[in-house]
Amino acid sequence: MREIPFNRPFLVGTELDYVREAAEDGGLESDGPFTARCEAWLADTTGAERALLAHSGTGALEAAMMLAGLGPGDEAIMPSFAYPTMATAVIRQGATPVFADVDPRTLNLDPAEVRKAVGPRTKAIVAVHYGGVGCEMDELLAIAAPAGITVIEDAAHCLLATYRDRPLGTLGDLGTFSFHHTKNVTSGEGGALLVNNPELLERAEVVWEKGTDRKRFERGEVDRYTWVDIGSSFAASELTAAFLWGQLEAAEEITRRRLEIWGAYHEAFAELEAEGLAQRPVVPEGHAHNGHLYYLILPTAPARDAFIAAMRSAGVATSFHYVPLHSSPAGRRFGRSIGDLAQTEQLSRRLVRLPLWTGLDRESVDRVIDAARSAASHVAGSRA
Repeated sequence: MREIPFNRPFLVGTELDYVREAAEDGGLESDGPFTARCEAWLADTTGAERALLAHSGTGALEAAMMLAGLGPGDEAIMPSFAYPTMATAVIRQGATPVFADVDPRTLNLDPAEVRKAVGPRTKAIVAVHYGGVGCEMDELLAIAAPAGITVIEDAAHCLLATYRDRPLGTLGDLGTFSFHHTKNVTSGEGGALLVNNPELLERAEVVWEKGTDRKRFERGEVDRYTWVDIGSSFAASELTAAFLWGQLEAAEEITRRRLEIWGAYHEAFAELEAEGLAQRPVVPEGHAHNGHLYYLILPTAPARDAFIAAMRSAGVATSFHYVPLHSSPAGRRFGRSIGDLAQTEQLSRRLVRLPLWTGLDRESVDRVIDAARSAASHVAGSRA
């Protein structure tokens, strides 16, 4: 019996043709025609003031922290239930990540906990939209605005997802996407920065151009370009952009197919939830996700571990998500926490993710469903 992998990158079929076209054109550095197409698509699709294609989602986050003006003595509030690169981007600026607890319904940053964390050193709030389901952005923006706090959206999971009909990644001052190979739309590695605050546009260009005013030079606004600020090499290569363009052309179809799989899981596991064997994801009213991932929350940590083992025996690969940042060695060393983060602690030990990728056929989806039902029932029976 073949194993159903947890993830498999999906190829549209045009990616290698576009990469060949870019290579034959001879412009392999950043900022070529494929980069322009990708950035225009992202800006037009989301309504962002400007989209800048990055070599990775991590790079986009690091640029966002620079633009937010984070420095030594500053703090950035973020969920502990997140991937480490968000915290390392803050630490690289000499600032301190402040870990807050999550809403148990969505596993997103809890605005009530953010209010507790805000202090005189708070420079940024980083909203991570877990699984393509948006944080309660209106509440977070209301907290940030009076204090002049920059809001950064880590929208790594969120291409084509919305919050109250507004694209995720565009509600804060800055937003970031990831095109890592596990994401809905991929270039292997890659990302993008969305600049939504017009006051940050000019500096964003400088940060992106390694701290120079090269963009102004290219527009004829200065007679030569020079070093004017801090920056780095954040841009994606034209080869990455060419591959990504093939994916972006099919982004809506990719999203539709992932939503079908997500919907099949969600319908199939309603009975498990009714029987108290597992908790399904919650998508609040006014949120539209993109089928990025599907998870179940088991009753206890041992039940989750037994469920993963049973799924492995059935030939289905699953994964947990995440080890909380505040309890990690680096989190204890570089950050600080607000409260005991009880929700993060217990939910992270009970969550398991199921295979969900474009190209997963209906037969495989049914196998995952049958295996999950069996595993959840077996785990429950062993506890009885």
